[in-house]
Amino acid sequence: MGYHGVTRTDAPPGTGAPEHRFAELGRATRGLQPPFAVVDLAAFDTNAAILRRNAIGKPLRLASKSLRCRALMRRALGQPGFKGVLGFTLPEALWLAADGDGGFEDVVVAYPTADTDALRALAADDELARRITLMVDSVEHLDFLQRHVEPNPSRPLRLCLELDVSLELLGGRVHIGAHRSPVHTPEQAIAMAHEIDKRPGVRLVGVMGYEGQIAGIQDAYSAAVLRYPLVRLMQRISRAELAERRGEAVAAVRSVADLEFVNGGGTGSVVSTAADPSVTEIAAGSGLYSPALFDGYRSIRPLPAAFFALPVVRRPRPGIVTALGGGWIASGVPGPDRLPKPTFPAGLKFSRTEGAGEVQTPLRGRAADGLAIGDRVWMRHAKAGELAERVNSIHLVSGGEVVDEVPTYRGEGRAFA
Repeated sequence: MGYHGVTRTDAPPGTGAPEHRFAELGRATRGLQPPFAVVDLAAFDTNAAILRRNAIGKPLRLASKSLRCRALMRRALGQPGFKGVLGFTLPEALWLAADGDGGFEDVVVAYPTADTDALRALAADDELARRITLMVDSVEHLDFLQRHVEPNPSRPLRLCLELDVSLELLGGRVHIGAHRSPVHTPEQAIAMAHEIDKRPGVRLVGVMGYEGQIAGIQDAYSAAVLRYPLVRLMQRISRAELAERRGEAVAAVRSVADLEFVNGGGTGSVVSTAADPSVTEIAAGSGLYSPALFDGYRSIRPLPAAFFALPVVRRPRPGIVTALGGGWIASGVPGPDRLPKPTFPAGLKFSRTEGAGEVQTPLRGRAADGLAIGDRVWMRHAKAGELAERVNSIHLVSGGEVVDEVPTYRGEGRAFA
């Protein structure tokens, strides 16, 4: 018998998802036509508890780009320890924060905006201006705001200053981390705080820094004997350097502005970021779905909660099956770690000559001979919220059955660059 009902149960090693979970998922989704996506609510809630525990009492700000599904965002924010949203575009924030249909109360836009229509919409609405905080990191951003939005001192726009928390070595000649803000030193931070303070119609309420070199890099695999010990060494150096520099920068900014929050980290650095006394809240979101990239982290091992199923449509030769579609490649530097991960049945691998394809994906391995036309292959996306860009809805599974079908951003007709 094939795998449509998941009767053969080879264990999927290294995924944290035991074989009985796929048997349950198979039974729960028996009537659905793949491709489709599911979220295991028990794992999702467990992951929320893991993040909360690692945050050691500091609130978690939910990264919307990691879920891209309003129903699941509300579920996460209903869990203890979660407070506020970290959005990725201003149009998205306007949509999330809009009154009616339970608008989100507190949305910090994590990236600067150049959308003049969205800025004017924000400035024209008292409630949206109260709920949304814009990101800036330069005088150019402030000048841009002033050119396109009439300053209103009685209703100032809320601003968050992004601090560059990447690691710089050899006098700045070596840069390790994301290329984000130009504000790197405490002196640059306080200069920006003074610049914001003297401008009408804006108010500095927060500081943010994303330590991507810690939160966004795998450090657990032992196969790369040289690379991962070096990654761990770099991260130890970065944590020590950042604890001092961020603390000094935040103290400097606080001498100018009455800050409401200092945001840091990501799912991959919750533990170390929470230990920084200058940080008041931690960004997290990916750990709720626990995509395949998190199999390579030592600091957190959440349960895989999000999966997608592809149908087998060809058996071109022994040891190979072909699934329909599947080329759901994650963003970032191209490489094998950006591919979806074949998860069940265990042992399937991509063809080296085709990989994960837009319209078909050949899969090799002994398990292929147990699959028939119409059977399913269960996959995990490499990164979290990007899965939601591929489907209109997510099926929520609990207690061995589908308990709801909820729209993704895409399913609600929303696409945010």
